Amino acid sequence: MEGAQPFNLTFVSNDQEKYFTYNLLDETTVVRHVMDVSGQVKTFIWLESSQDWLVYYAQPRARCDVYAGCGPFTVCNDNELPHCNCMKGFLIRSPKDWDLGDQTDGCMRNIPLNCVDNKSTGSSIDKFYSIQCVTLPHNAYNIEAATNAGKCETVCLSNCSCTAYSYGNGGCFVWYSELLNVKQQQCNGTSDINGGTLYVRLAAKEEQSRKNNIRGMMIAISLGVSSAIMFPLALVLMIWWNKKKRCNFALNNAQGGNGIIPFTYTDLQRATKSFSEKLGEGGFGSVFKGFLRNSTIAVKRLDRVHQGEKQFRAEISSLGLIQHINLIKLIGFSCNSNKKYLVYEYMPNHSLDKHLFPGNANILNWDTRYQIALGVAKGLAYLHESCRDCIMHCDVKPENILLDESFIPKIADFGMAKFLHRDFSRALTTMRGTIGYLAPEWISGVAITPKVDVYSYGMLLFEIISGRRNSHRELTTVGDDYTYFPVQVAHKLLIGNVGSMVDHKLHGDVNVKEAERACKVACWCVQDNEADRPMMGEVVQILEGLKELGMPPVPKLLQAIAEDSHSV
Repeated sequence: MEGAQPFNLTFVSNDQEKYFTYNLLDETTVVRHVMDVSGQVKTFIWLESSQDWLVYYAQPRARCDVYAGCGPFTVCNDNELPHCNCMKGFLIRSPKDWDLGDQTDGCMRNIPLNCVDNKSTGSSIDKFYSIQCVTLPHNAYNIEAATNAGKCETVCLSNCSCTAYSYGNGGCFVWYSELLNVKQQQCNGTSDINGGTLYVRLAAKEEQSRKNNIRGMMIAISLGVSSAIMFPLALVLMIWWNKKKRCNFALNNAQGGNGIIPFTYTDLQRATKSFSEKLGEGGFGSVFKGFLRNSTIAVKRLDRVHQGEKQFRAEISSLGLIQHINLIKLIGFSCNSNKKYLVYEYMPNHSLDKHLFPGNANILNWDTRYQIALGVAKGLAYLHESCRDCIMHCDVKPENILLDESFIPKIADFGMAKFLHRDFSRALTTMRGTIGYLAPEWISGVAITPKVDVYSYGMLLFEIISGRRNSHRELTTVGDDYTYFPVQVAHKLLIGNVGSMVDHKLHGDVNVKEAERACKVACWCVQDNEADRPMMGEVVQILEGLKELGMPPVPKLLQAIAEDSHSV
């Protein structure tokens, strides 16, 4: 547990025993440590002001990271309650334990497989159903001979012990035992890194049973129509009321916001010419160009139902109540159809990554880069320090920095934003963001602070300086052991050779003093210990030349990454 702590930890190790002790830094602080039925070790701190316990530390951090926490034949989802759910065709093995919070017994089959001597019995063979975007179980067998999905399925059917298979870029994998640690992922290019599609084996009778249940249900409904003629009307009214409540959430925020407009679906269909011009596509949906009477707009369509609902609420809650020159302006929304839409001001120069990285013709000069860095810092400082509640963006990266016609930066995409009440200093939340910009505390198990955005900003600033991805590796001078750019910068600062770190496409047309200032800020922002990182308000003052900054140490974690990379 790194960073600001309410206590000091001491590890005692000798021939007879090993244990931890801790001393409270403030004797008035009340702390309790719990190992509960979820399989997590948690530390709680009592908040006198709110008369409540704050979760300060949890390990494993997320409920679904507990090994076999949901038991066999379940899918765990950190973003839903309950977290554990049986796979299709399975039922809870121990309902009593499940109700008490212990799901480790997992689920069992409704109907046994129809398989004897590695062959299906009866007139039908076992079936498979797919679970998409999940982390696959670990105990898989790789079948190299199965070169397509059909052969992979056949391999599984030919063995009575086979419970599931998956076929993807890595080839054919099959499972011959209980399925453990199946975790639901987001279906998008950034967060579904370890995800895949799992095909779970079910008895053929399971499918027939489902059809019989549906047929029986239809008969029951038909018989009951005469006595329940009002039921369909009540159902329609209930669905309408549920949608109305969700839209009222947006309307209530809009009424207290900055003149946000509730659009109808027809309005947006007309404005975008039936969504004909796509500007881009991301994890939560697609963005289309549109035109209102006096302005050009960008319309984001949230395609994924569950995640779309969460992003819709997050964006309305944040952008609906604030306004700043360096934050994207939310013009309106629509939730009158099955899909939800968010309407923003249009940014003609698109996102920052389109101008920074190799392969893009438009090269930003140094003055523009520096003003972009300063503008992003001002936007984050406003979110962290000037709003009623602190707003942590949680996904600062070049793709989420949009540029207007004058290249003024606008922080966008608040779908992962997290609110932190001013009475609290930390928030415990599931990991979110993009690899390469994630602060170390995301994976260490401690509750987060706005310093996670500071770290991401530092990584972004390195890329503004260099004009390339931090992860990009290129040949360096002879004897240079540090190919990872953030570590190179820290070492070059020590020898006073910052100029060599700036994007070579600028051909030396750089304000060296500003470049040194930016390099120092970036290095301080990515320090391992969050307490060593500056606040975003301080970053603004430093970049404006109003405050001096000392020489930063080389971050140990990044140096370790660089050395591991160099040894490969």
